[in-house]
Amino acid sequence: MAGRYMQEEHKIFRDAFRKFLEKEAYPYYNMWEKDGIIPREFWAKLGENGFLCPWIDERYGGLNADFVYEVIINEELERVGSSLIGVGLHNDIVVPYLDTFGTEEQKERWLPGCISGELITAIAMTEPGAGSDLAGIRTTAVRDGEHYILNGEKTFITNGIHADLVVVVCKTDPAAKPAYKGISLLVVDRNTPGFSRGKKLDKVGLRSQDTAELIFEDARVPVQNLLGEEGRGFYYLMDKLQQERLVVAIAAQVAAEEMLKLTMEYVQNRKAFGQSIGSFQNTRFKIAEMATQIEIGRTFLDDLIVNHMEGKEAVTQVSMAKWWLTDMAKQVASECMQLHGGYGYMEEYEIARRYRDIPVAAIYAGTTEIMKTIIAKNLGL
Repeated sequence: MAGRYMQEEHKIFRDAFRKFLEKEAYPYYNMWEKDGIIPREFWAKLGENGFLCPWIDERYGGLNADFVYEVIINEELERVGSSLIGVGLHNDIVVPYLDTFGTEEQKERWLPGCISGELITAIAMTEPGAGSDLAGIRTTAVRDGEHYILNGEKTFITNGIHADLVVVVCKTDPAAKPAYKGISLLVVDRNTPGFSRGKKLDKVGLRSQDTAELIFEDARVPVQNLLGEEGRGFYYLMDKLQQERLVVAIAAQVAAEEMLKLTMEYVQNRKAFGQSIGSFQNTRFKIAEMATQIEIGRTFLDDLIVNHMEGKEAVTQVSMAKWWLTDMAKQVASECMQLHGGYGYMEEYEIARRYRDIPVAAIYAGTTEIMKTIIAKNLGL
C-alpha cells in the first residue's frame, strides 16, 4: 500500500478490520463456500463494527470517512476470498447511487439500514438478452397513478438472494430516441408485490457469493422510489461506473498479490530432485516475471486511487486498470497453479479456488473488450 494516501488512522483501521476478519471470516470462509452463501449474520457484524459504508455522512449514521477506508475494506476482503465482493458492491457501488441521487426523504429512509447491515443492496442491470449494451434492456416501468408497474427479468445479480433494496435499471419511456434516454432507476423493496427471485445461480467460482435471477411481474413500485429523475438513469450509471471499475481493479490486484504469496511459500517448501522447486531457474524466472507485473500493477493502481480521490476524471485510466489488472491476475492464476503442480488442482489448496474465482473479474462491470473500446474512443479513434 502506497504511503501517498495512507495515514496513521488508516493503518489503525486496517489492523482493526484485519483482526475482525480473522475472527469472523477466515475460520468460516470454506464453510460458506460449501454452503453457497455468506450468512446475513456476517453482514450484521460488519454493520455493528462500522465496516459498512463508513463514507456516509454522520447525520445518517456513517463516519464521513474518506475513500482510503473503502480501499482498505476491499483489499482485506479480497485477501479472505473473492466471494466477499458483494460487500464492496454494497459499500462502493449501489449505496453511492442512493446517496448521490436520492432525495433527503429517501436517504433518511434507506441509508441508516445500509450502514447497520439491516438493508443489503443490489443493482439490477443485466438481463438474459442484454449485458454490455444497456440501451438494449427490455425491463419496463409504466406509470399508474402513484406507482410504476414494473415488468422484466434480470440475471447475474450480485447479492440477488440477500438483497433488501434493488436498484433496477428499467425503461420508463420505451419509445425514447436514442433508447438510452428512456432509462430510469427504480429502487425495489424485497416485499414489493410482483417481485420474486429465480434460482440462485450455480457458478464456476465465487461459490459463496450469492448471484441470482430477479423477476418482476406487474410489480407495483411506489413513485417515491424513483431515484433521481425519469429518463436520467443512463447518465447516473455512467457517473458511477468509474468507481465500480476501480473497485474491481483493486480486487484483481490483491488477488494477484495473494496468489504470488501462496506460490512463493509453496515453491520454497516443496522438494523435487533433492532441492526446493523454488531453486530451479524456471521457477525463479516465473516468480520474477509475476512479481514485476504485480509491482507495475500496484504502482499504476495507487496513482489511479489518488486521482479518483482528488475528483479527477479518470475514465480512460480506470478502463486501462480494469482490463489490464484483471487480465494480469488471470495470467498469474494460471502460472501459480502450474507451479503448484498436481497439488494446485486439489481443492484443499487455496490456489485452486483463486484460479476458479478470478476469470469473471474480466467480465463483470464491463468486459475487457468494452474497456478497450472506451480507451480507443477516448484516444480519438
